[in-house]
Amino acid sequence: MAKNLDVTLLFDIYGDMLTQKQRDFITYYYDDDLSLAEIAENEGITRQGVRDSIKRAEAQMESFEAHLGLKRRFDELRDGLREINEMADIINEVNMRTILSREINDAVSRIHSVSKMLADS
Repeated sequence: MAKNLDVTLLFDIYGDMLTQKQRDFITYYYDDDLSLAEIAENEGITRQGVRDSIKRAEAQMESFEAHLGLKRRFDELRDGLREINEMADIINEVNMRTILSREINDAVSRIHSVSKMLADS
């Protein structure tokens, strides 16, 4: 699988802003798990050339993130959804122990389904 989850997430967000060659090298290295030597052999360039291209692509994506903050925002939203789900579980537990309200149970179910839909999109 991926060697570095942060790079693959940055690539999902900013990959289209890289050159085609950089996208190919990132995909070969992180998704296909090819070594630098294997990529170099397949592309007819040096191992160092592959490494430099990957490092430049990583630096560019980190620069995009520093300026745009899309990954940070994604992380914040994901964490917020996780917290919302945890609070809904607490509400459901209290409801089951005390009130047994169908409306509360339905609302908790709706919270979970909406947060799952948002997390999957």
